[in-house]
Amino acid sequence: MALAGAYKLFDQENDVVKNIKATISSGIWSGGTGTLTTFFSQSANSSSAGKYYYDVYKTDPSSDTEAEVQFSIGYGHLDGSGSLGTVGGATGNRASAAIHAQLVNLLLPPNKDRFTYAGSVTSKHFFVLSLKRARMREKMDPGNWELRISGSVKNVGENIRLIDDSNSTTDPEAGIGGRVFNVVTGSITSGTTSINTAASSNPGGGYGLFYPDLGIVLLNADIVDASASISVNTTSNTDGGNVPAFFSSVKGGAYFQARREEKLSSTHYFVRAGNKEFNFSNNPTFFTASTGDFTQPTFFKDPKVYITTVGLFNNSNELLAVAKLSQPVLKSYSREALIKVKLDF
Repeated sequence: MALAGAYKLFDQENDVVKNIKATISSGIWSGGTGTLTTFFSQSANSSSAGKYYYDVYKTDPSSDTEAEVQFSIGYGHLDGSGSLGTVGGATGNRASAAIHAQLVNLLLPPNKDRFTYAGSVTSKHFFVLSLKRARMREKMDPGNWELRISGSVKNVGENIRLIDDSNSTTDPEAGIGGRVFNVVTGSITSGTTSINTAASSNPGGGYGLFYPDLGIVLLNADIVDASASISVNTTSNTDGGNVPAFFSSVKGGAYFQARREEKLSSTHYFVRAGNKEFNFSNNPTFFTASTGDFTQPTFFKDPKVYITTVGLFNNSNELLAVAKLSQPVLKSYSREALIKVKLDF
């Protein structure tokens, strides 16, 4: 139904298709890239905040004013070891205990105070990588990430490749932190994961746990220390330097491939312009201001316009969305147009 030659109501049954679902996977790092090979920290990481976590950048924040944080790393210990402070002490904030408690409260059910790997192995401490929310948007893409850490801080060439085991898990464990997969050794080749050692076959219960819905990779510090020779310091009331040591190991691996996954809901609007509709324009070049005649005499009884924009309005004639066409579409009495407008939510 045409309204005043400028508006047209949608036929809700034939012109509007709602709730179309699509899963989109894209690179997770700045610029939409899927692989991160450069890792930078900043001087602020040596301040009090650096006792808790390090922010990791793709470019050097000391020289790039637009450098963006890609992810953060931290170290947590149940008893606060490896950080300054004692229970009830006047000095030191027990940073490792704070990180441990934060992740326990976020990921574990009540009455549990430590993480269990591969169903049976527990540990008092862990390393954690937490992606910035803006980077992962909805979630990390399971089975589509690989992190390499140097096998030794002294021997950078010995890299350990870590992935998740989602491709071999049909019913992942789900807790208050969402889905949980094991972190195991392996690699991604042509988008397909290849597991070297399954978590159940590893005496240490694998390397850790992966929470795709929160963008968190939690690594068993006992296993990482034994494999990567990080020399984790678990001395009480001591700044063990575990966070910068782990950062050195991640930087030494020089490779973090990851993608994000998000589900989009789309509505498609089919804008139909019949042969007798939308054939005139209010553009001042369409007619003369003095007499109102067509500027082109050939337009008499055969006007021609070009559609460049479609506006979507609500019932109060308030403009809600504007769609721009890639190129103008000729419209006349002898031509009809069908334009599909897609809105993603």
